[in-house]
Amino acid sequence: NEKYHQESHRRYKRGLRKENYLMGIQQSYAVFGLGRYGLAVAQELVGNGAEVLAVDLDEELVNAAIAEIPICKCADITEAEVVRQLGIANIDVVIIAMASNLKASVMATMLCKEIGVKTVIAKCATDLDRKILHKVGADRVVFPESESGIRLAKNLLSSGFVDIMELSKDISLVELPVKPEWTGKTLIELNLRKKYSINVVAIVEGKNVRIDIDPEMPLQPSMKMIVIADTTKLGRLA
Repeated sequence: NEKYHQESHRRYKRGLRKENYLMGIQQSYAVFGLGRYGLAVAQELVGNGAEVLAVDLDEELVNAAIAEIPICKCADITEAEVVRQLGIANIDVVIIAMASNLKASVMATMLCKEIGVKTVIAKCATDLDRKILHKVGADRVVFPESESGIRLAKNLLSSGFVDIMELSKDISLVELPVKPEWTGKTLIELNLRKKYSINVVAIVEGKNVRIDIDPEMPLQPSMKMIVIADTTKLGRLA
């Protein structure tokens, strides 16, 4: 049984990596904690074709989630050896969704950063918790009241672009940097609406915000664009 499940997971991961390549999803994810928030993050990531490892110490939560999250483990992520055995060093982004357990969140954050995880996102319950998690290495700390698990997952799948406002399930107001290959080109030349389904509504440069945009103005690397975008298609900009 165990061998069968391991081989099934290997086949699943091989197929998923191929699908991720075709979809432009180049990052792998781990979610620690399968409460309501963590489960929502993991489900949204998996539903969009991302490779996700979900981990919780509660066996009941793991068994309930495994039908939707194929790579689901019951483990104590506050133990250094367990974290290494799970292969977390090979994960690009770890989401620590255990706001009710600050000690576990702190330990998991420190262990992930020590083994070289590039991006650690931790959920917190209070402003003091936020400061502590930042101090021990969290790259980003989120309050569940202000950012839902589904919205966090969408932002991650959108290659880290800043989601300013969610207008509907798939449409958001987003801040985009000017990509190097766009520098010196105009909005007319780039034709972003046709290529990426985004509509530029403002240009930000320093403290200046322009809404009367000249479509023939060459874009500069110091600029940022505020756009209305289909968040499901932003991954193509990665």
